[in-house]
Amino acid sequence: MAQPKKPARPAGSMPLARTLGPITDLERHLPSEWWRTLFNSIYLKTDGDVVENDGNTLKEVDLLVSHAGLEKSDRILDLCCGQGRHCIELARRGFTAVTGIDRSRYLVRLARKRARSLGLNITFKEGDARRFQLPPASFDCVALMGNSFGYFDREEDDLAVLTAVRETLASEGAVILDIVDGTWMKDHFERRSWEWIDQSHFVCRERSLAADQRRIVSREVVVHAERGVIADQFYAERLYTEASIRELLEAAGFRGVRLHGKVNADSDRGQDLGMMAHRLFIGATAPRRAKLPPPGPVRARDVTVLLGDPRLPDSVKLEGQFNEADIDTVRKLQRACAEVSGYRFEYFDEHAKLLDRLRNRPPKFVLNLCDEGFRNDAFFELHVAALLEMFGIPYSGAGPQALALCYNKNHVRAIADSLEIPVPGETFVDPDDHLATIPATFPALVKPNYGDSSVGITARALVNNSEELVAYLNEVRTQFPGRPILVQEFLSGGEYTVGLVGNPGMTMTPLPIMEVDYSRLDPGLPPILGYESKWDPASPYWTQLAYREAQLDEDTQRRLVDASTLLFERLGCRDYARFDFRADANGVIKLLEVNPNPGWCWDGKMNIMAGMAGYRYPDFLKMILDAAFERYTAGTATGSPNDTPLPVESLRPATV
Repeated sequence: MAQPKKPARPAGSMPLARTLGPITDLERHLPSEWWRTLFNSIYLKTDGDVVENDGNTLKEVDLLVSHAGLEKSDRILDLCCGQGRHCIELARRGFTAVTGIDRSRYLVRLARKRARSLGLNITFKEGDARRFQLPPASFDCVALMGNSFGYFDREEDDLAVLTAVRETLASEGAVILDIVDGTWMKDHFERRSWEWIDQSHFVCRERSLAADQRRIVSREVVVHAERGVIADQFYAERLYTEASIRELLEAAGFRGVRLHGKVNADSDRGQDLGMMAHRLFIGATAPRRAKLPPPGPVRARDVTVLLGDPRLPDSVKLEGQFNEADIDTVRKLQRACAEVSGYRFEYFDEHAKLLDRLRNRPPKFVLNLCDEGFRNDAFFELHVAALLEMFGIPYSGAGPQALALCYNKNHVRAIADSLEIPVPGETFVDPDDHLATIPATFPALVKPNYGDSSVGITARALVNNSEELVAYLNEVRTQFPGRPILVQEFLSGGEYTVGLVGNPGMTMTPLPIMEVDYSRLDPGLPPILGYESKWDPASPYWTQLAYREAQLDEDTQRRLVDASTLLFERLGCRDYARFDFRADANGVIKLLEVNPNPGWCWDGKMNIMAGMAGYRYPDFLKMILDAAFERYTAGTATGSPNDTPLPVESLRPATV
């Protein structure tokens, strides 16, 4: 895909951006991972004159087929495939085994939609080009088309991309690179330009060489004719010469590097082509692989399922202990696991013997379903993950840092707010503060700052005046002494849940968005998902609430998934997580909370959403395990959260 030009968002969908004004050093303002999610709908508008140009696509695929010597039966991987234009053209020409991988969820989703509408059978996956997960020797040709190479800060990351490509190529398979001609671009790039990209938007660009003279750093200010500046973005690309890219390919283990020619892009607008103007079309051959013996039978992976301890008290449960319903939930889990292919399970729940087990008979892998916490203390949920890490045992789900962070609702709210994800208004009441400022507006929702499973949130938690507020504050203080309390704006609109299974840069599956159906609830009861709805079968909340697939427009669903993905990365979630949102009276959807390692049981929200997508309970459990093993296989066993968040479109338009 083309060198990105940071897109504006459509008029009315976001507040105006702030511009930095004149600056002298573009490189100083360059984010280290600017490339993460710049490729979205407006990228296709700003760069559409080149990357949505059918003539360019036909010409580039002609070169690929000719110089790679492709046969219709060849297995082809388009790495950094963008919206799938090359994949789709290959499939149109009769190539039957085409796969595309890209980091942008938006572009991958668009590629799938376009291929489906044309009746073309193409596999599209999300993935990081440095560590995409595909079997070794599974492709005859890997192509990086449309100048989608050289985005990373370090040249070592570019080498990692080529190394991953080499591993996925069959013996003597072909790699094709379509990249900017660094020699030409260094001498001819436009330092300043501007152009109209449609009837309402224009873009002003600045470019300069980086201090090391090996990258071009670009800035784009995108402006709406009436509303003003809506984007001020910086990005960069490494300038490879024919000699330097040859050296990098050979360092990655390729041989027979050859320049097939040069590519010049066409443009519908005929103006600034940026980094797409002059490109090199380079090929190389993967090393010959030794002939491997046929694979033997696949051995099931050994998994130890770690659960809460039914022998111990559990203050979260209705009667303070495990009951028959909890035991039945574990039985259903065991029956479902028996249907999960590729894994062999054992179960452990005796916490008094946990340390001895980890020390003397460490499991090969732990499916960590101990969301009750060590010794059934919810404050000690993070301790289970910490113990597994201390003993070097791989496990599923979030690490101790994410579990600790997300347990503090006020911290999650602050992080979401800093990322421009709407959150409800809130007052933090310190446990020693008995003179807290009373909110000016009612109704309000009162809940403990620490906790999950809706503990401390009952029908009385929705307060309508100062008297009710003070009374419930005192009740929560008595039940949870020393615990901070939140007094939160009550959101009266639709309530939605987003479930994600997978990991950023690898396979990530958003489940269908779910909505709480309050239509059958007694009108005299507050419409909230409180403690009674999860733990008290005698409560009307238990019998009168239902869940249904959310009836939201595609754009709203996309923004909710994007916001959840952003939080998943920033908070350090892993393998699966749940994100709860609710709309206010004006339709603005706001974040309620984030749940790493959410409920895994057969009747929990995550499995209900999986069912909406057509997955059975065993399928859902297998998805979690597959995500965890993919993460460990990719070498990210420590699971450190990414430092750089994904930008997310605002959730503040009138429709949300």
